[in-house]
Amino acid sequence: MSRKVWFTCLFPLFIGLSFNPQTVKAHGGVSIEDDTCVMTIGNYKAHFTGYQPKLRASQEFCEDIPAVGNAVIVLDFIDRPLRKMIIDFRIIRDVKKIGETAELSDLGTESDIEMATILYKKPELYENGSFSVKYDFLSKGRFIGILTASASYADGETVLHTSVFPFSVGLKDWWKALGYLLLVILIGIGLYFGFQPNREHE
Repeated sequence: MSRKVWFTCLFPLFIGLSFNPQTVKAHGGVSIEDDTCVMTIGNYKAHFTGYQPKLRASQEFCEDIPAVGNAVIVLDFIDRPLRKMIIDFRIIRDVKKIGETAELSDLGTESDIEMATILYKKPELYENGSFSVKYDFLSKGRFIGILTASASYADGETVLHTSVFPFSVGLKDWWKALGYLLLVILIGIGLYFGFQPNREHE
């Protein structure tokens, strides 16, 4: 089989796998589904959207915050049961340098979490299904968001659903940039060899 035939068969598959949004995973409790950031809170889900209106107008970002400065994080509940739960939200510094694999058990004691907290939104009921937080990040670095949804039942039982999601502020993701560069190089190589004259029968 000629190079051109191989290229014709495999190139569309390669592109499809490279750009399929459902194959992309973000950090911790946030994933990317159909180009939308979705936060998992126990068995429930919420849309995660970030903005930096003063720096990037209406541009949305998913999880990582592009630049140091004011940021707005908006959560819209996908699952209606979250509207009946008490929600609290905090952002802590990643003082233990855990990174993108951070889980609740990695964060230490309540005292450790409290000492690392830079923003705390007190427990509240959001019956409209949406809430937002604003914070002025003064320096770049790595942080961890923690959202807890508390559900109370008639028998007196209280169940906590927690989502932990690491994110960065003002840090360039060089690995992602390298991945895009590699993709462009591979596409270029594919185009070059795919459209070379077929000399097999000359």
